[in-house]
Amino acid sequence: MSQTERTTSPETKASPWWQRIPLTLQILIALVAAVSVGIALGAGNPNPSNAALINNLAIPAELVLKALRALATPLILVAVLHTLMTTNIPGTAGRRLAVLLLTNTTVAILVGLFVANVLRPGTWGNVNTSTTTAITAQSLDPWGILKDAVPEAVLKPLVDNNVIQLIVIALSFGIVLRGLKSEQIAQGKNGFQPIEDVIGILFEAVVRVLNWVIALVPFAVFGIVAKTVAMQGFTPFKSLGAFIVAVLLALVLQACYYLTRVKFGSWVHPLKFLAGGSDAFLTAFSTSSSAAAMPITFEVLQTKVGLRESSAALGALVGANFNNDGTALYEAMSALYISQVIGQHLSLGQQLIVILTSIFASVGAANIPNAGLVTMTLVFTSVGLPTQYIALLVTVDWFLDRCRTAINVMGDMTVSALLDGKKPHSVDEA
Repeated sequence: MSQTERTTSPETKASPWWQRIPLTLQILIALVAAVSVGIALGAGNPNPSNAALINNLAIPAELVLKALRALATPLILVAVLHTLMTTNIPGTAGRRLAVLLLTNTTVAILVGLFVANVLRPGTWGNVNTSTTTAITAQSLDPWGILKDAVPEAVLKPLVDNNVIQLIVIALSFGIVLRGLKSEQIAQGKNGFQPIEDVIGILFEAVVRVLNWVIALVPFAVFGIVAKTVAMQGFTPFKSLGAFIVAVLLALVLQACYYLTRVKFGSWVHPLKFLAGGSDAFLTAFSTSSSAAAMPITFEVLQTKVGLRESSAALGALVGANFNNDGTALYEAMSALYISQVIGQHLSLGQQLIVILTSIFASVGAANIPNAGLVTMTLVFTSVGLPTQYIALLVTVDWFLDRCRTAINVMGDMTVSALLDGKKPHSVDEA
């Protein structure tokens, strides 16, 4: 073999066969195998001699959750810094964009909490918990929340997984760095570039490590499902089924909210909006990534919906970095669902904290598949929920992630339509 062939062969070498299997298919295979193993180990009536083996099945899920907790804070920190440093947001339109994004995300969380409080999916079925976890009751104390938002040390939120303090630090440094960048650009300087490059490299590094962890999710699903079926049979999945129904209902209500906003806030007809965005919705659902759907969203907003390029760019390209309404809705509902599963109650003050942390955590979702699992650990920690119960959600997250990603993209398109105004493009040109 020649030197050229030896040099290029590592680059052209095909990836291993298991890496070419879609993650969704891997998870489905893991589910089938886990159910089979769980039935073989007792299906709710396990042999005491298999107790150690059954308990060890959950080890992969525990390791994945530990890795997710470790990645949560650096992901949000670098994601916020990277977004603020690299996103080009014009003045007046940028302020209106920020208001629309905040409004849509807040409505999504409120819809999710409303559905979860009404349907209470965590009470449907019996999920046995191995430990009793008490959540400290908190009253609605805005001053207490404000005082807790200021960290004692810059790096302390990274250690404590305090999402509110982390967001304060990220926003503070991000806004300052963005201001310095603008000043230097105006002066013809580029001293900001090395810092921007470092932040970009760190962001890419965290995302790549996260992808390693996500690749292990099928093993976590196999372990937790096999253990659950072996120990408790299929009773716990009644509760998870109710949770899926509740989340889908909440996402449908959020979609109705979007269509209402489009109907009364823009010139676009809701049916044209749905038909024109169908390619973007299907891409988001099939890839579980709003980033993968971004170029298609940008294109269909112009060619099929008929929006101006500037409006399409603000919603589909800029807004997509901040707008993760479906993710925020899902994380808020997950927190309430797990609190119901373990028989605890989140007070009004704690649900307010869930709203705040879900808003900021959704910004750090990084537009990549399953990243919501990472930021969910911070939402749970903020109200004292045990993060080990996220393992229950891993079994259904692969499906709900696709659904909420489609809603994320619909939210981006809604923002673009609202920014485009109530007069179609052809009227302006006339």
